[in-house]
Formats: sequence, C-alpha cells, structure tokens
Amino acid sequence: MTQIKPVQPYPAMLLQENHDRALVVSDLHIGWERLLSQRGVHVPSQTPKIKNMLLKLIKEAKPTHLILLGDIKDAITKVALEEWKDIPEFFEDIQEKVADIQVVLGNHDGNLEPLLPETIKILPTTGVSFGDVGLFHGHAWPAPELLECRSLVTGHVHPTIAIRDPMGFRMTKQVFVKAPCDGEQLTKSLLNHLGTKMETDISGVLNEQHKVKLNVSQLFIMPSFNQFLGGRPINERRKRKKKTEAFIGPILRSGCVNIDDAEVYLLDGTFLGTVDQLKALS
Repeated sequence: MTQIKPVQPYPAMLLQENHDRALVVSDLHIGWERLLSQRGVHVPSQTPKIKNMLLKLIKEAKPTHLILLGDIKDAITKVALEEWKDIPEFFEDIQEKVADIQVVLGNHDGNLEPLLPETIKILPTTGVSFGDVGLFHGHAWPAPELLECRSLVTGHVHPTIAIRDPMGFRMTKQVFVKAPCDGEQLTKSLLNHLGTKMETDISGVLNEQHKVKLNVSQLFIMPSFNQFLGGRPINERRKRKKKTEAFIGPILRSGCVNIDDAEVYLLDGTFLGTVDQLKALS
C-alpha cells in the first residue's frame, strides 16, 4: 500500500511506493499578481519565493518524482507576458533537482505546453496514478482507471478554514482535507457522465466496460502551494438548496464525498476536527 504523508509544514504531500517517492503539490498560479496590477495594486512577482520554497522542500523530501496537480499558471486560456518569462525559468531550475517531473493539466493551464521544457511530462486532466493513489486537478472528472485506487488526491479547491474569535476577529488558515468517498456513488456519477448505461450492479459495469475493480474509499484535497492566494473556507455556513452547490468540481458536486465528516488538518499536522464540528467557528 502506498504511504501518504503531508510534508510538514508545507502545502505538499509525499507518496512512497517501495523506493519511489513522489512529491505532490498543486495550484501554483504563477503570474497571479497580474490581476492585482490591472486593478491598481502593484505586488512584486512572488514566483521566486514560490520556487525557493519548492527547492527547499525538494532538498528535504528527496523525491524521485515531482507531480504538479494543475493550475501552474494563472491566466486561464491565454499566456500572460509575465508567464512567458517566469514559468520557463521556474522549471529550468526545478528540473535540475528532480529527474522526473509530471504536470497534470488544470483549468488555468491553457497553452501551457510551449512554456515547459521538453523533459516535463504533460498529463491529461483525467489524471495519473502513483501506486494505489489516483491524482487529478479536480475541475474535471478523473479517468475511470483511477477508481481502482484506494485514495484520490485533488487540488483546485484551495481549502482553508475560517476561525472567528469571541471579539469577532476572523482569520483563515490553509488546510488539508481528508474525506470519506462513496465509491459506488462516484462510479455511478462518472459512468453517467460518460454516457454508460447502468443496471443495479454499478461496480460490475465499471469492471466490464473499463476493466477496473472499484476500490476508492477516500479523497484528499490539497491546499494551494501558492500561499499568497486566498482560499475557500470549507467550514462556512452557506444558505443553499443543496449542500453540494457550495463546492466546485464534479466529484464534490456529485454528492459522493461526505464533506461534513471530512477531517481537517493544518499544514503543521494539527488535527482541528471535522468540517461539521468547525462550522461553529466560522
């Protein structure tokens, strides 16, 4: 079984399968300062700080693989001027420290390929597996093959926790989220998305149509590696007709993930409680 360990106190995860070690980070959003500049708020490029934090993390974790779970850049479809400079330089320095670098495309990664060195492996939005862990960005459905993994890891959400003190002051912290996942419900939703006709034996259809044995039972949501970005407080109380309308991404909206019972951890490993328990603090 693949070992899954958050790398404290970073917004990163380390997967170990025998002698292979995969460092996983998500949502760099290189070039995000451009949007602030357009609104008259001028912030120096934070890319060097993000790169230096990743280089320090690589030195400590000593991974054999680096997997980036999407949203490398911030501009969604086009390539901003800053990204033409910052992204190639970023990866030229990183690839000197890790031989195998894989990028799972996110919804902000339109036209990313020309910016990356040829040695970087570009993977589809449907994700990739490492041992018995399936990894994808989260804005699109994962490949059916990933449902054979026991655990799924996604980004895209930028999860944070909101805490309000008795004086009314409110702070937010980046967090990891570990949530139970109903594999049968996920399979049903995914097969429905793929247009597959189903009877009562959903896992049997998955096996027959895709040669995949259903194993998935939990979902990890990664915090953004760009710590300068905001996030979505997952413990906020929202007045909506359906709880799933508060979430982004097809898996969370499908209802297969029990967010209320999800465990919430700070980057230093502190267990805060479940999302449901933390709603009173928001």
